Amino acid sequence: MSRGRGRPAGGTGLTLKDILTAGLALLDEGGEQGLSMRALASRLGVTPMSLYNHVPDRAGLLRALSDRVYAQVLDGVDQEQDRQAELRMILLRYHQAVCRHPNLTLAIFAVPEALAGVTREITDRLRLLLASITPEAELWLTILVDHVHGCGLPVSATADGQSLEGLYQQALDKLLTCLSVH
Repeated sequence: MSRGRGRPAGGTGLTLKDILTAGLALLDEGGEQGLSMRALASRLGVTPMSLYNHVPDRAGLLRALSDRVYAQVLDGVDQEQDRQAELRMILLRYHQAVCRHPNLTLAIFAVPEALAGVTREITDRLRLLLASITPEAELWLTILVDHVHGCGLPVSATADGQSLEGLYQQALDKLLTCLSVH
């Protein structure tokens, strides 16, 4: 059976949105190992080469996926509000995104070139906020981001993610209290 060149079976053109939707589904279903350009092309009913019209490589695909998933983390965050409140809001949103798609976060860890775009903007924003609060901004950045990942990644394995979100918020508030006392 012959496949169309860059066109899904329905005859419509392949779009970046199609690629990202299918890529995220593959990641959610099979983890980092489940996302390959071949598997993605197969899911979309196209040749693997047709994907490269939209993304440069696997790292570029992961960057585009992370931009899509993490875009809402900084959306509407008011830079004029209390810095600690802004920090808390960003961390809560980031935690929620990690919980929704933990395999994306793990895939980004495995492909350092994928850490760019929105994920870099989030890191830079956190660094800037922390620098205005504490002289140990890099230390606190590591603590808080590792806390997000440590609390967010295991959520996918639990049936009771809702109560774990509340525990994350409580733990984050304790950490931020320590930061403000510091």
